[in-house]
Amino acid sequence: MKQFEYTITDELGIHARPAGLLVKKAGEFASTVTIDNGQKKADAKKLISLMMLAVKKGQTVKFIIEGADEDKAAAVLEAFMKENL
Repeated sequence: MKQFEYTITDELGIHARPAGLLVKKAGEFASTVTIDNGQKKADAKKLISLMMLAVKKGQTVKFIIEGADEDKAAAVLEAFMKENL
């Protein structure tokens, strides 16, 4: 299991466009990708689940990645978050 935390810097938080890109990126991996906002957890491969977290700017989320390609998935997703959110 791999984990990392990221604090959202996008003015709109995790909104539709980057959420869709994040779902697509997470879907590239066999590992399960869960995002925890401290109150709720969401499957990062499901757009509705991710949007229901309602993550705002300044909130920190934890990514929990488990599976065969967890090392690569964690590195790619962390880089994605830094570039997009």
